[in-house]
Amino acid sequence: MKKLTLVLAIALITGFVMAQKIQSKDVPEAVKAAFQKEFPGVKGTKWDKEESNFEASFNNNKSDQSVVFDAEGNILEIEVEIKLSELPKGVMEYVTSTYPGKKIKEVAKITDAQKTVTYEVEVSGMDVIFNEQGKFIKEIKG
Repeated sequence: MKKLTLVLAIALITGFVMAQKIQSKDVPEAVKAAFQKEFPGVKGTKWDKEESNFEASFNNNKSDQSVVFDAEGNILEIEVEIKLSELPKGVMEYVTSTYPGKKIKEVAKITDAQKTVTYEVEVSGMDVIFNEQGKFIKEIKG
């Protein structure tokens, strides 16, 4: 029983350390300025701290988006929710054959700091990642 309690405590602490909701006042000025420059006029931003990075989640042009910054305000990644029809050819075929009968919860286009584009399909409690050509890269279990 003590082992189970210890494992649960470690899991809770790890989850808390991985991503913490924070107030806008706790976000570095450089990060807030970079966000406003990239997304002027966006309101209702929710902030999370992930290790040493800061993630802003918001709605922009009727699309759920998020952007991850380092502490200096450099963009590390932008994630934009997209429609299934916007996925590259081959992604849906892979998902339906690999996860038959499973429901897709969310689909997103991710652009990293080097402008590399990947696609994320959330299915069965995991993220399935594809490259820009629609080829499977990896699964990330959540």
